[in-house]
Amino acid sequence: MRERETLASRLGFILLSAGCAIGLGNVWRFPYITGQYGGAAFVLIYLAFLVLVGLPVMIMEFSIGRASRKNIHLALKSLEPKGSKWHWYGPVAIAANYILMSYYTVVTGWLLYYFVSAVTGSLSGMTAETAPAFFSDLRGNGAAQFIYTAIAIAIGFLICSGGLRGSVEKASKAMMASLIILIILLAANSLMIPGSSEGLAFYLVPDIERLKAAGVWEAVFAAMSQAFFTLGLGIGSMEIFGSYIGKEQSLTGESIRVISLDTFVALFSGLIIFPACFAYGVQPEAGPGLLFETLPNIFSRMSGGRIWGSLFFLFMGFAAMTTLVAVFENIMSFWMDNLGWTRKKAAAVNFIIVLLVSLPAILGYSVFTSFMPLGYGTSVLDLEDFIISSTITPLGSTLLVIFCSHRYGWGWKNFIEEADAGNGIKFPKALKVYVQWILPLVILVLFAKGYWDIFSKL
Repeated sequence: MRERETLASRLGFILLSAGCAIGLGNVWRFPYITGQYGGAAFVLIYLAFLVLVGLPVMIMEFSIGRASRKNIHLALKSLEPKGSKWHWYGPVAIAANYILMSYYTVVTGWLLYYFVSAVTGSLSGMTAETAPAFFSDLRGNGAAQFIYTAIAIAIGFLICSGGLRGSVEKASKAMMASLIILIILLAANSLMIPGSSEGLAFYLVPDIERLKAAGVWEAVFAAMSQAFFTLGLGIGSMEIFGSYIGKEQSLTGESIRVISLDTFVALFSGLIIFPACFAYGVQPEAGPGLLFETLPNIFSRMSGGRIWGSLFFLFMGFAAMTTLVAVFENIMSFWMDNLGWTRKKAAAVNFIIVLLVSLPAILGYSVFTSFMPLGYGTSVLDLEDFIISSTITPLGSTLLVIFCSHRYGWGWKNFIEEADAGNGIKFPKALKVYVQWILPLVILVLFAKGYWDIFSKL
């Protein structure tokens, strides 16, 4: 077994973990559903569920990692009661990381393509008609997608191959610092656009009537779903960073800091999008259309739009790349720990694997365009996202919660001892019954709701 690497600093751990959590969902889903469900009224519901649902699961993943100092497969194997089979989930979790990267790398490639297009002026002059056509042409161009996806994957594995402290930690710090600076600049610019105040009010002023019109229970489920899925839990991507840190700080306090950074980016993304959309009379939407159709149209009409568009897609590139680096680190750790591979070998082999598994998503809008697995208009990418977001993530998180809170797993006592080791906020022991019985039920309800929302429409 190779000697376990460690992170050089507490800040490195927080930024790496936050980088894993911060991603496309912060930008193309959170602002939209916040506006849809009553602005600040929805944000308050979201924050409540972030604490009640997302935070405990994150603390548990970090605890499993720090207690075992191993990847998710070996961690479960080393902590489980003798003769039990919890470790069988380990390979499933790693497979989920590959499925996640099979489409996340493709979207990262789109962002790199748009960044280059913004810098070179190819996005200038976009209109409500030409912006969707530009995006459609990219998705139909398999060669361009392959090249930019390969570049994204190569950058990620190149960073990971350089070592935990010497490359992964340093690169994540630099990207996260750049991301925070860029998001503040972009938000400030949007807020200074004439007519932006209406969008700001739409986003931040509580609107109970809009909440009621959209459906209170629908808003509650949307808040629960966003709070849970935004953090990328259940597949060991957080667990791996817990395995790289010491016991100086309690894990509840560290998890709160990670979630706070993730929430900061989500909230500020809305400050970029809504003021600009309302100032130019453009209706914001959710999903890829927001990033690749709506916003290019807005930047083309904005003073200095070429610069602001370039900065926005640079910001999004950093957000996506921090997730890639974090997940690649988890994937590589599995092979380094289990087979004793060097970092460079794990990076080289997995570069090829991830590039190959990305091909179905790349070809989903051309060669496989007739394959609509989840109904009309859906693609391979939608199916892969459904497998992760609506299936493996909730079921994996449920398993980890039970593992940490019941005696036939690692157990409540062991979990609390690990989570509370070090200085800082301790995990509330009064929540034992909630964690053991209510939290798994809440996650399973989200799982069932996700399936119902998809298959009731087919």
